[in-house]
Amino acid sequence: MTVINDIDVQALKDTTAAVEADPRLGRATFSVDGTWQGGCRLTARTGALAQGGEQDETRIAKYTMSSDEPTVLLGTDTAVSPAEYVLHALAGCYTVTLSALAAAQGIALKGFRLELEADIDLRGFLDIDATVRPGLQQIRVRLHVDAPDTPREQIEELVALVENRSPIRDTLVSPVDVVTTLA
Repeated sequence: MTVINDIDVQALKDTTAAVEADPRLGRATFSVDGTWQGGCRLTARTGALAQGGEQDETRIAKYTMSSDEPTVLLGTDTAVSPAEYVLHALAGCYTVTLSALAAAQGIALKGFRLELEADIDLRGFLDIDATVRPGLQQIRVRLHVDAPDTPREQIEELVALVENRSPIRDTLVSPVDVVTTLA
C-alpha cells in the first residue's frame, strides 16, 4: 500500500475507478439539522449522508456545530460565526483537495498552512444600500506549501488544479440553486 500525505493512493485510484464505472457513486447529499438558541446562536447536528442512493445514518447527530456572531455584530461571541464557518469549509476542502491531488501526482507534502480572510459590507445585510450585496465581497486564501522535493512551478500548477477542483470553492464562485421552504 502506497500512502502519500496520509492518503492511500490505491484507495484514491479505486474510488476514481468505481465512480467512473458507476456515476451514481459520485453523488452524495450532506445534511444538517439546526435549532435556534436565541439571539444569533444556532446549534446544528450532522444528519444522514446519502451516497450513491444509500443512506449512512451513522452520521446522524454524530457531530455538533455551534454558531454565533461577535458582540460587535449583535451576537454574544459564544461560538464561531457563520462567515468563519464558510472560511473553514473552504480551508477544509482545500486541504482534502490539495492532499489528494498531491498524492495522486506523487508529491510528498511536508506540510502546508492556509490563511483565509473574507470581507463583508454590512450595508447590504442592514438594507442601508440596495447596491451592496449582503454576502461576502471577497475571500482571500494564502497557501504556504512545504514540499521541499517539488519545484515551485509544479506546486503552482497543483494550486491551480486545487482552485479548479475544490467543490467548496466551486460552490462559492458559481451560482448554486438554494431552495428555502417553510415547513
